[in-house]
Amino acid sequence: MPETRHSVTPSAAPSGGGWLDHGFHVDVHSHTDGQLVYAASGALATSTERGTWVAPANRVTWTPPGFEHSHRFYGRTDVRIVAVPAALCAPLVPHPSVFAVSPLLREAVLALIDRPESRPGAHARLLGVVIDELVETPALSLHLPEPRDPRLRAVTELLHADPGRTSTLTELGRLVGASERTLSRLFDAELGMSFHRWRTVLRVHHAVIHLTGGVSVTDTAIACGWSNPSSFIDAFSAVTGQTPGRYQAGL
Repeated sequence: MPETRHSVTPSAAPSGGGWLDHGFHVDVHSHTDGQLVYAASGALATSTERGTWVAPANRVTWTPPGFEHSHRFYGRTDVRIVAVPAALCAPLVPHPSVFAVSPLLREAVLALIDRPESRPGAHARLLGVVIDELVETPALSLHLPEPRDPRLRAVTELLHADPGRTSTLTELGRLVGASERTLSRLFDAELGMSFHRWRTVLRVHHAVIHLTGGVSVTDTAIACGWSNPSSFIDAFSAVTGQTPGRYQAGL
């Protein structure tokens, strides 16, 4: 699969920080450098042609040089953006990812953006710490891939429009003119996951947005298609590594 279509002229990646309002959107663009985006509060979604990565608070998104991408922010978001020069990107994974933010990584990112450089080379050394921490941190499964096959895309568009939809793959197949067997094969071949797994990750993405907006755990479970809060808590914990209540309390 091609990494990027290169239809957008790459520019230097910015660095900085500040507060962004709910729903703030950055259109498709690309950078000659790598880019880390960290939401100290709130949440953000980074989309590429490979799919969408959602980063709740205490997660950081990584976009390597050359990838076309866009951002959308949820809740009032306290964001930090760190540019990683292309020459320093080799140790990091060569595709967009989401990583957990350790206490050391958090403080290094905040110091890079919020603290003036007191001595020559201080920021370069801090950036080295950031890179070392990311190399040692496993990527999290918050990636929602998107299909190319028109039949499969028709199914995923129906679910994007209503993540709480409870239709089976057979029922969805009738709507788009494809058999359950064909769609199941396409989910595995194109997206590398089952229909059930893809829909679960989609629902967790939407659950992060609901929780960030202050919706209760029970109401979020219902809105996103779970039959009860217990099954929602289990699924959310399996994907994000923490319960929805703990995530929301940390906001």
